[in-house]
Amino acid sequence: MAGNAGAIAGEGMARPLAIEARGLVKRFDGFTAVDGVDLSVPEGAIYGILGPNGAGKTTTLRMLLGIIDPDAGLRCVLGHDRPHDVAHAIGYLPEERGLYPSMKAFEAIAFVGALRGLPLAEGRRRGRALLEENGLGYAADRQIRPLSKGMAQQVQLLGTLVHEPRLVIFDEPFSGLDALNQGKLERMIRALAEKGTTVIFSTHVIAHAERLCDEVAIIAGGRVPFAGPVDVARDRIRPQVRLETRAPDGPWRAAFPADARREGSFWFFSLPDTGIEPLLRALIEGEAGILSLSIERAGLHDAFVAIAGEAAARALEENASREEITA
Repeated sequence: MAGNAGAIAGEGMARPLAIEARGLVKRFDGFTAVDGVDLSVPEGAIYGILGPNGAGKTTTLRMLLGIIDPDAGLRCVLGHDRPHDVAHAIGYLPEERGLYPSMKAFEAIAFVGALRGLPLAEGRRRGRALLEENGLGYAADRQIRPLSKGMAQQVQLLGTLVHEPRLVIFDEPFSGLDALNQGKLERMIRALAEKGTTVIFSTHVIAHAERLCDEVAIIAGGRVPFAGPVDVARDRIRPQVRLETRAPDGPWRAAFPADARREGSFWFFSLPDTGIEPLLRALIEGEAGILSLSIERAGLHDAFVAIAGEAAARALEENASREEITA
Protein backbone atom coordinates (compact mmCIF):
# COMPACT_ATOMS: atom_id res chain seq x y z
CA MET A 1 0.00 0.00 0.00
CA ALA A 2 2.91 2.36 0.63
CA GLY A 3 3.78 2.33 -3.04
CA ASN A 4 0.21 3.13 -4.01
CA ALA A 5 -0.07 6.00 -1.53
CA GLY A 6 3.17 7.51 -2.75
CA ALA A 7 1.94 7.26 -6.31
CA ILE A 8 -1.35 9.05 -5.70
CA ALA A 9 0.50 11.94 -4.09
CA GLY A 10 2.63 12.49 -7.15
CA GLU A 11 0.38 11.97 -10.16
CA GLY A 12 0.55 15.14 -12.24
CA MET A 13 0.38 17.49 -9.26
CA ALA A 14 2.24 20.78 -9.71
CA ARG A 15 1.87 21.75 -6.06
CA PRO A 16 2.97 19.30 -3.34
CA LEU A 17 0.12 17.79 -1.37
CA ALA A 18 -0.03 17.58 2.41
CA ILE A 19 -2.91 15.11 2.18
CA GLU A 20 -4.43 13.05 -0.58
CA ALA A 21 -7.22 10.54 -0.17
CA ARG A 22 -9.05 8.47 -2.72
CA GLY A 23 -12.21 6.48 -2.29
CA LEU A 24 -12.28 6.52 1.52
CA VAL A 25 -15.11 4.40 2.89
CA LYS A 26 -16.07 3.80 6.52
CA ARG A 27 -18.99 1.75 7.81
CA PHE A 28 -20.29 1.35 11.36
CA ASP A 29 -22.66 -1.54 12.07
CA GLY A 30 -23.88 -1.60 8.50
CA PHE A 31 -24.23 2.20 8.26
CA THR A 32 -21.97 3.90 5.70
CA ALA A 33 -20.71 7.07 7.39
CA VAL A 34 -18.22 7.95 4.64
CA ASP A 35 -18.85 6.78 1.10
CA GLY A 36 -15.98 7.18 -1.38
CA VAL A 37 -14.43 10.48 -0.27
CA ASP A 38 -11.66 12.00 -2.41
CA LEU A 39 -9.52 14.88 -1.08
CA SER A 40 -6.39 16.70 -2.24
CA VAL A 41 -5.02 19.26 0.23
CA PRO A 42 -2.09 21.39 -1.02
CA GLU A 43 0.77 22.14 1.34
CA GLY A 44 0.39 25.49 3.06
CA ALA A 45 -3.33 25.78 2.28
CA ILE A 46 -6.19 26.63 4.59
CA TYR A 47 -8.63 23.87 3.72
CA GLY A 48 -12.18 23.64 5.00
CA ILE A 49 -14.40 20.58 5.24
CA LEU A 50 -17.88 22.05 5.18
CA GLY A 51 -21.07 20.20 6.01
CA PRO A 52 -23.83 19.71 8.59
CA ASN A 53 -23.44 17.60 11.70
CA GLY A 54 -23.56 13.91 10.83
CA ALA A 55 -22.30 14.47 7.29
CA GLY A 56 -19.09 12.47 7.86
CA LYS A 57 -16.63 15.28 8.65
CA THR A 58 -15.24 13.87 11.90
CA THR A 59 -15.04 10.31 10.55
CA THR A 60 -13.09 11.56 7.54
CA LEU A 61 -10.63 13.49 9.73
CA ARG A 62 -10.13 10.49 12.00
CA MET A 63 -9.30 8.30 9.03
CA LEU A 64 -6.76 10.85 7.80
CA LEU A 65 -5.17 10.93 11.25
CA GLY A 66 -5.05 7.14 11.57
CA ILE A 67 -7.33 7.12 14.62
CA ILE A 68 -9.53 4.74 12.64
CA ASP A 69 -8.73 2.87 9.45
CA PRO A 70 -10.87 3.08 6.32
CA ASP A 71 -12.75 0.03 5.14
CA ALA A 72 -11.67 0.94 1.61
CA GLY A 73 -9.60 3.57 -0.14
CA LEU A 74 -6.14 5.09 0.08
CA ARG A 75 -4.74 7.97 2.12
CA CYS A 76 -1.39 9.72 1.99
CA VAL A 77 -0.50 12.14 4.80
CA LEU A 78 2.69 14.20 4.51
CA GLY A 79 4.03 11.61 2.09
CA HIS A 80 3.19 8.56 4.25
CA ASP A 81 0.39 6.04 3.91
CA ARG A 82 0.53 5.36 7.67
CA PRO A 83 -0.40 8.59 9.49
CA HIS A 84 1.16 7.38 12.73
CA ASP A 85 4.58 7.56 11.07
CA VAL A 86 4.26 11.36 10.91
CA ALA A 87 2.25 11.95 14.11
CA HIS A 88 5.06 14.16 15.43
CA ALA A 89 4.43 16.58 12.54
CA ILE A 90 0.65 16.78 13.04
CA GLY A 91 -1.40 18.85 15.48
CA TYR A 92 -4.98 17.74 16.16
CA LEU A 93 -7.75 19.49 18.04
CA PRO A 94 -10.68 17.08 18.39
CA GLU A 95 -14.30 18.18 18.56
CA GLU A 96 -14.57 16.61 22.01
CA ARG A 97 -12.46 18.95 24.13
CA GLY A 98 -10.80 17.60 27.25
CA LEU A 99 -7.87 18.36 29.54
CA TYR A 100 -6.91 16.99 32.94
CA PRO A 101 -8.65 19.46 35.28
CA SER A 102 -5.96 19.28 37.99
CA MET A 103 -3.13 20.22 35.59
CA LYS A 104 -1.84 23.76 35.46
CA ALA A 105 -2.35 25.48 32.13
CA PHE A 106 1.29 25.47 31.05
CA GLU A 107 1.66 21.82 32.08
CA ALA A 108 -1.43 20.85 30.09
CA ILE A 109 0.11 22.40 26.98
CA ALA A 110 3.39 20.57 27.62
CA PHE A 111 1.55 17.28 28.14
CA VAL A 112 -0.25 17.53 24.80
CA GLY A 113 3.08 18.34 23.13
CA ALA A 114 4.72 15.34 24.80
CA LEU A 115 2.12 13.09 23.19
CA ARG A 116 3.56 14.27 19.84
CA GLY A 117 7.18 13.70 20.86
CA LEU A 118 8.13 17.11 22.28
CA PRO A 119 10.40 16.82 25.36
CA LEU A 120 8.42 17.74 28.46
CA ALA A 121 10.84 20.41 29.67
CA GLU A 122 10.77 22.14 26.28
CA GLY A 123 6.99 21.85 26.23
CA ARG A 124 6.75 23.60 29.59
CA ARG A 125 8.98 26.42 28.36
CA ARG A 126 7.01 26.81 25.16
CA GLY A 127 3.71 26.49 27.04
CA ARG A 128 4.47 29.50 29.21
CA ALA A 129 5.66 31.46 26.18
CA LEU A 130 2.53 30.64 24.14
CA LEU A 131 0.24 31.62 27.00
CA GLU A 132 2.09 34.92 27.36
CA GLU A 133 1.97 35.61 23.60
CA ASN A 134 -1.78 34.99 23.53
CA GLY A 135 -2.66 37.18 26.49
CA LEU A 136 -3.06 34.28 28.93
CA GLY A 137 0.22 34.55 30.80
CA TYR A 138 -1.63 35.29 34.03
CA ALA A 139 -3.28 31.84 33.84
CA ALA A 140 -0.09 29.80 33.30
CA ASP A 141 0.02 28.46 36.87
CA ARG A 142 -3.73 28.09 37.29
CA GLN A 143 -5.36 24.68 37.15
CA ILE A 144 -7.65 23.91 34.25
CA ARG A 145 -10.60 23.25 36.59
CA PRO A 146 -11.45 26.89 37.48
CA LEU A 147 -10.82 28.26 33.99
CA SER A 148 -13.75 29.34 31.86
CA LYS A 149 -14.78 27.07 29.00
CA GLY A 150 -13.35 29.51 26.46
CA MET A 151 -10.00 29.76 28.27
CA ALA A 152 -9.73 25.99 28.60
CA GLN A 153 -10.38 25.66 24.86
CA GLN A 154 -7.61 28.15 24.15
CA VAL A 155 -5.21 26.17 26.35
CA GLN A 156 -6.02 22.99 24.43
CA LEU A 157 -5.61 24.86 21.16
CA LEU A 158 -2.13 26.01 22.19
CA GLY A 159 -1.32 22.41 23.14
CA THR A 160 -2.22 21.45 19.57
CA LEU A 161 0.41 23.88 18.27
CA VAL A 162 3.18 23.66 20.89
CA HIS A 163 5.29 21.13 18.94
CA GLU A 164 5.19 23.37 15.82
CA PRO A 165 3.48 20.87 13.48
CA ARG A 166 3.61 21.02 9.68
CA LEU A 167 -0.03 20.00 9.45
CA VAL A 168 -2.80 21.12 11.83
CA ILE A 169 -6.25 19.54 11.84
CA PHE A 170 -9.05 21.23 13.76
CA ASP A 171 -12.44 19.53 14.18
CA GLU A 172 -15.12 22.23 14.63
CA PRO A 173 -12.62 24.62 16.26
CA PHE A 174 -15.04 27.57 16.46
CA SER A 175 -17.70 25.64 18.33
CA GLY A 176 -18.38 27.14 21.75
CA LEU A 177 -16.18 30.22 21.25
CA ASP A 178 -17.60 33.71 21.59
CA ALA A 179 -17.17 36.24 18.77
CA LEU A 180 -13.99 37.70 20.26
CA ASN A 181 -12.24 34.35 20.55
CA GLN A 182 -13.51 33.26 17.13
CA GLY A 183 -11.76 36.31 15.69
CA LYS A 184 -8.57 35.44 17.56
CA LEU A 185 -8.69 31.91 16.21
CA GLU A 186 -9.21 33.15 12.65
CA ARG A 187 -6.12 35.37 12.98
CA MET A 188 -4.14 32.45 14.38
CA ILE A 189 -5.14 30.22 11.45
CA ARG A 190 -4.04 32.87 8.96
CA ALA A 191 -0.73 33.30 10.80
CA LEU A 192 -0.10 29.54 10.67
CA ALA A 193 -0.71 29.49 6.91
CA GLU A 194 1.62 32.47 6.42
CA LYS A 195 4.38 30.38 8.04
CA GLY A 196 3.70 27.54 5.59
CA THR A 197 1.69 25.31 7.93
CA THR A 198 -1.15 23.39 6.31
CA VAL A 199 -4.42 23.95 8.18
CA ILE A 200 -7.50 21.77 7.77
CA PHE A 201 -10.63 22.48 9.74
CA SER A 202 -14.14 21.11 9.68
CA THR A 203 -17.07 23.44 10.19
CA HIS A 204 -20.81 23.80 9.73
CA VAL A 205 -20.52 27.61 9.61
CA ILE A 206 -20.17 28.81 6.03
CA ALA A 207 -18.89 32.27 7.03
CA HIS A 208 -15.72 30.83 8.57
CA ALA A 209 -14.96 28.77 5.46
CA GLU A 210 -15.67 31.70 3.13
CA ARG A 211 -13.43 34.11 5.07
CA LEU A 212 -10.53 31.75 5.65
CA CYS A 213 -10.27 28.96 3.13
CA ASP A 214 -8.28 28.67 -0.07
CA GLU A 215 -10.13 25.44 -0.85
CA VAL A 216 -13.10 23.55 0.56
CA ALA A 217 -14.60 20.11 0.44
CA ILE A 218 -18.39 20.14 0.67
CA ILE A 219 -19.59 16.98 2.36
CA ALA A 220 -23.15 15.74 2.70
CA GLY A 221 -24.42 12.26 3.45
CA GLY A 222 -20.89 10.88 3.64
CA ARG A 223 -20.03 12.00 0.10
CA VAL A 224 -18.08 14.92 -1.33
CA PRO A 225 -19.91 16.40 -4.34
CA PHE A 226 -17.35 19.20 -4.59
CA ALA A 227 -13.72 19.68 -3.54
CA GLY A 228 -11.60 22.53 -4.80
CA PRO A 229 -10.98 26.30 -4.66
CA VAL A 230 -13.68 28.44 -3.07
CA ASP A 231 -13.87 30.60 -6.21
CA VAL A 232 -14.57 27.54 -8.35
CA ALA A 233 -17.42 26.55 -6.01
CA ARG A 234 -18.89 30.03 -6.24
CA ASP A 235 -18.57 29.98 -10.02
CA ARG A 236 -21.01 27.06 -10.13
CA ILE A 237 -23.65 29.81 -9.99
CA ARG A 238 -23.61 32.47 -12.68
CA PRO A 239 -23.07 36.05 -11.39
CA GLN A 240 -26.24 38.10 -10.98
CA VAL A 241 -26.87 41.45 -12.70
CA ARG A 242 -28.81 44.24 -10.98
CA LEU A 243 -29.82 46.89 -13.50
CA GLU A 244 -31.83 50.09 -13.09
CA THR A 245 -33.10 51.75 -16.27
CA ARG A 246 -34.96 54.96 -17.00
CA ALA A 247 -37.03 53.42 -19.81
CA PRO A 248 -39.43 50.68 -18.64
CA ASP A 249 -38.99 48.60 -21.80
CA GLY A 250 -37.51 48.62 -25.29
CA PRO A 251 -35.64 46.61 -27.93
CA TRP A 252 -32.74 46.16 -25.50
CA ARG A 253 -34.89 43.63 -23.62
CA ALA A 254 -33.94 41.07 -26.28
CA ALA A 255 -30.40 41.02 -24.79
CA PHE A 256 -31.71 39.79 -21.41
CA PRO A 257 -31.57 36.08 -20.50
CA ALA A 258 -34.76 34.10 -19.88
CA ASP A 259 -34.57 34.44 -16.08
CA ALA A 260 -34.84 38.26 -16.14
CA ARG A 261 -37.41 39.71 -13.74
CA ARG A 262 -38.42 43.25 -12.94
CA GLU A 263 -38.97 44.69 -9.47
CA GLY A 264 -39.93 48.35 -9.57
CA SER A 265 -37.37 50.19 -11.68
CA PHE A 266 -34.81 47.36 -11.32
CA TRP A 267 -34.10 44.32 -13.47
CA PHE A 268 -32.47 41.19 -12.02
CA PHE A 269 -31.01 38.38 -14.13
CA SER A 270 -28.03 36.06 -14.57
CA LEU A 271 -25.01 37.43 -16.41
CA PRO A 272 -25.47 36.35 -20.06
CA ASP A 273 -23.11 33.76 -21.54
CA THR A 274 -21.80 36.43 -23.90
CA GLY A 275 -20.66 38.63 -21.01
CA ILE A 276 -21.48 42.21 -20.09
CA GLU A 277 -20.21 44.03 -23.22
CA PRO A 278 -22.99 42.96 -25.66
CA LEU A 279 -25.57 43.75 -22.99
CA LEU A 280 -24.15 47.24 -22.45
CA ARG A 281 -24.11 47.85 -26.20
CA ALA A 282 -27.76 46.84 -26.51
CA LEU A 283 -28.74 49.07 -23.59
CA ILE A 284 -26.90 52.09 -24.95
CA GLU A 285 -28.05 51.68 -28.56
CA GLY A 286 -31.61 51.06 -27.41
CA GLU A 287 -31.55 54.19 -25.21
CA ALA A 288 -32.54 52.29 -22.08
CA GLY A 289 -31.11 55.03 -19.88
CA ILE A 290 -28.81 53.15 -17.50
CA LEU A 291 -29.20 54.57 -13.99
CA SER A 292 -27.20 51.87 -12.19
CA LEU A 293 -25.68 48.49 -12.99
CA SER A 294 -23.90 46.03 -10.69
CA ILE A 295 -22.70 42.45 -11.01
CA GLU A 296 -22.68 40.29 -7.89
CA ARG A 297 -20.90 36.95 -7.60
CA ALA A 298 -22.62 34.17 -5.70
CA GLY A 299 -21.57 33.58 -2.12
CA LEU A 300 -20.40 30.25 -0.75
CA HIS A 301 -23.82 29.72 0.86
CA ASP A 302 -25.56 29.84 -2.52
CA ALA A 303 -22.87 27.56 -3.95
CA PHE A 304 -23.41 25.10 -1.09
CA VAL A 305 -27.15 25.00 -1.81
CA ALA A 306 -26.52 24.42 -5.51
CA ILE A 307 -23.95 21.68 -4.88
CA ALA A 308 -25.24 19.85 -1.79
CA GLY A 309 -28.96 20.56 -2.05
CA GLU A 310 -31.60 22.35 -0.03
CA ALA A 311 -31.86 19.66 2.66
CA ALA A 312 -28.14 19.77 3.48
CA ALA A 313 -28.23 23.59 3.51
CA ARG A 314 -31.17 23.60 5.95
CA ALA A 315 -29.33 21.16 8.22
CA LEU A 316 -26.27 23.41 8.11
CA GLU A 317 -28.34 26.45 9.10
CA GLU A 318 -30.06 24.54 11.91
CA ASN A 319 -26.67 23.47 13.32
CA ALA A 320 -25.47 27.09 13.30
CA SER A 321 -28.71 28.34 14.91
CA ARG A 322 -28.51 25.77 17.72
CA GLU A 323 -24.92 26.76 18.41
CA GLU A 324 -25.85 30.45 18.64
CA ILE A 325 -28.61 29.62 21.16
CA THR A 326 -26.33 27.50 23.38
CA ALA A 327 -23.23 29.74 23.10
